[in-house]
Amino acid sequence: MIDPSCGDGAFLAKHRNSVGIEQNPVSAHLAIERAPGALVHEGDFFTWAIETHERFECAAGNPPFIRYQTFKGEMRRRALDLCLDLGARFSGLTSSWAPFLVATAGLLKQGGRMAFVVPAEIGHAPYAAPLLEYLVASFTRVQIVAVRKKLFPDLSEDCWLLYTEGFGGKSEAIEFTIVDEFKSTKAPPKPTIRVNLDEWRSIWNRRLRPYLLPVSVRNLYADTLDDQQARRLADFANVGIGYISGDNNFFHLRPSEAERLSIPDRFLQPAVRNGRAMPERQITKATVESWKRNDDPILLLRLTRDQELPTSIRDYLNSSAGRAARQGYKCRNRAPWYAVPDVQIPDYVLSYMSGRRANLVRNAAGVSCTNSVHSIRIRDKEAAAKYLGQWSSPFVRLSCELEGHALGGGMLKLEPREAGRIVFPAIPTFGKERDEELEDAVKTMQRWRHYAD
Repeated sequence: MIDPSCGDGAFLAKHRNSVGIEQNPVSAHLAIERAPGALVHEGDFFTWAIETHERFECAAGNPPFIRYQTFKGEMRRRALDLCLDLGARFSGLTSSWAPFLVATAGLLKQGGRMAFVVPAEIGHAPYAAPLLEYLVASFTRVQIVAVRKKLFPDLSEDCWLLYTEGFGGKSEAIEFTIVDEFKSTKAPPKPTIRVNLDEWRSIWNRRLRPYLLPVSVRNLYADTLDDQQARRLADFANVGIGYISGDNNFFHLRPSEAERLSIPDRFLQPAVRNGRAMPERQITKATVESWKRNDDPILLLRLTRDQELPTSIRDYLNSSAGRAARQGYKCRNRAPWYAVPDVQIPDYVLSYMSGRRANLVRNAAGVSCTNSVHSIRIRDKEAAAKYLGQWSSPFVRLSCELEGHALGGGMLKLEPREAGRIVFPAIPTFGKERDEELEDAVKTMQRWRHYAD
């Protein structure tokens, strides 16, 4: 057995003929003490995998979950090149655990098997799709066990389980098992559903999270997608992020600060700083006035290139706060450093991360927004008038859950591309019974992201 990231040797100690690789020298020595019969290599797994001629009957472990921001440099290049040689193409936004699994599979003998703890991101992350495609093309059996209650209660990361067997073969489906709580068993649990690969690819955008729902709800959603009168948000609107100031504390002033600094109103643009500031339905002039009365930091210092600036603004730019702000990455890489780019006045503002539900708010006051929320600009006003009134309907709220993804702390996160995929049916309601079923489905998805816990 091989454990490609053996840590302190917890898995190695359970197998009498095992090999482990561990980059951390302290953990590697703990593994040697914990599993004295195992062979432990200290170093980078991907380097070792490229060089070794050893092959294994099985693999098990808990690969390191390193996000793409820190999974970089020479290690990432080696990992992605190795995976490409094995037939899996990952993007630069891939977290480390997915290439770990592909590289490990490449070390198996014919008929070999694997069992791994994996992040629940395997059910929705874009980079999980090439991993799953590689697995179904390389094993006769691929099983994912979705576990609702946290395997590691002290961690924010949700984890599922992966089991594969029959390396060198090919799967006709993904076996998907849904359990509320993990319980140790001698063999993998029976599958709840066999996921049809064509359906998984075409309808669900190669995501497994929709299979947490009853088949009747999935069929209703799929039927709606087939309806030519249904629309996705991106069909009639552009979804993007707001501006990136480079230093929010410097560029956003409280009304009292603007008055004290004598900043003229024509250089100040009211803006939504984050989703917490958004009201329920629309941002009006009264909303902005309430922000000002609360002395919230909502006035963006909006300056442009080649603009003549009054003395008060030049003094602020040359203050100690301004000298610190211009050293920031975004500021020092634009000219002039104080001109915040991409300041838009969206038609609607959409929350980026949400608790109970994603919040879509009409921008009746003409405010701008930071990249902490999404900027929605309508291309087809007739379609927007027809479909956006359904935003609070059970179907559209479920669509937000299915097209978005869970984040730590029970939050729902909608990336711009995910938000653009939100579906609006041709009819606002499916009848009381179906609407109640959709409401239950929304609650199910909330429980799985631990919002309702």
